[in-house]
Amino acid sequence: MNVKMEKVETNVVKLEVVVEAAKFNEAIKKSYNKNAKKFNVQGFRKGKAPMNLIKKYYGVEALYEDAINFCCDSTYPMALDENKISPVDYPKIDIVQIEEGKDFIYTATVVVKPEVELGTYKGVEVEKIEYPVNVEEVEKQLKSMQEKNARVEVKTEGTVENENIAIIDFKGFIDGVAFEGGEGKDFSLEIGSGTFIDNFEQQLVGSKVGDEKEVKVTFPENYGREDLNGKEALFEVKVNEIKVKELPALDDEFAKEVSEFDTLEDFKADIEKNMKESNELRATRELEEAVLTAVSENAKVEIPEAMIVNETNQMIKDLEMRLKYQGLDLETYYAYTNNTEEKMKEFMKEGAEKKVKTDLVLEAVIKDEKLEATEEEMKVKALEIAKQYGDKDVEKMADLLVESQGSLIKQDVVREKAIKLLVESAKIA
Repeated sequence: MNVKMEKVETNVVKLEVVVEAAKFNEAIKKSYNKNAKKFNVQGFRKGKAPMNLIKKYYGVEALYEDAINFCCDSTYPMALDENKISPVDYPKIDIVQIEEGKDFIYTATVVVKPEVELGTYKGVEVEKIEYPVNVEEVEKQLKSMQEKNARVEVKTEGTVENENIAIIDFKGFIDGVAFEGGEGKDFSLEIGSGTFIDNFEQQLVGSKVGDEKEVKVTFPENYGREDLNGKEALFEVKVNEIKVKELPALDDEFAKEVSEFDTLEDFKADIEKNMKESNELRATRELEEAVLTAVSENAKVEIPEAMIVNETNQMIKDLEMRLKYQGLDLETYYAYTNNTEEKMKEFMKEGAEKKVKTDLVLEAVIKDEKLEATEEEMKVKALEIAKQYGDKDVEKMADLLVESQGSLIKQDVVREKAIKLLVESAKIA
């Protein structure tokens, strides 16, 4: 095999690959072995006609397609390695010469990973990020837990009041025409929760069970549906039932019921501790993001469109997976949000480009700093992952992970090292 490389434009190279005649003839024979059963030759059972007769009746060209694939599959990766090329998309293959008994010649035009020109990446200036926990936040979380543990009982007398739960049927109209998604039966609506738009909930205050009334509201301009944005709507509402919530007292007994603590004060202290840990983790992640953004802005790189497209497609797949866990699919999501795949990809494009650039810049930092992952560091990382799986034998699981996913674990380790280096060297004001 002989390979010549030519740079045709920024981030695009063309490889001319010459496969020796003998190798191409072997590929033709391999194609014959694969496809012999497809050919009918009089006097022979399917798959038993010799190759010379198949070439005589069908032409050797009938064997070329798979022969080409065999040659390209075996030589293209070698051509990449020989020229130290990192492709970011599938190649465009063009046949230059193809004839039995002669060298097979093809070209592969491929988009390659771009070179990054690093700017200043140590000592970038970023603002300090903190999320202190105050008493009000602790009380808010405690209140939320109190709400979740409330008893709900039917209100036999009286009218709908604030914080009551109204069980309602409703149907919405715009200009006298019912609209999609504007109808519900036996819907539980907590008055004052802000679940419904405008002052819908407050218009039900004072209603009794069995009352039917008209509720007029205006959809927000940015509601998210073109057919509803800024529109005035009329809802026909029937109150089927009224319920009230009885909140448990916030005392030591409540703490014992909902936690492992014996006193309310200990329970509140634990809530504050957990919130501090969560806020510190959030601040750390956002600080890392700020540093990476600053380092990326200092770097120069021309990103191939193919990399942005690939990243956007991956983001769509990730969205699809998250929706699947919630029992939804993309089509339902698009319909509900008045979206399309094209709109979603356009919306994601900026974020995809930013992520691609950040990843490229981090790779360049890793290369510049000659960062590597030791076996011990890989084992530690694998143990962290194994613990997340909840596996009982974490040591065995970690060894399996290193064996089966070693390259990915190594990538994670050096990436984390690079981020740590950048953050520790940053000037935090």
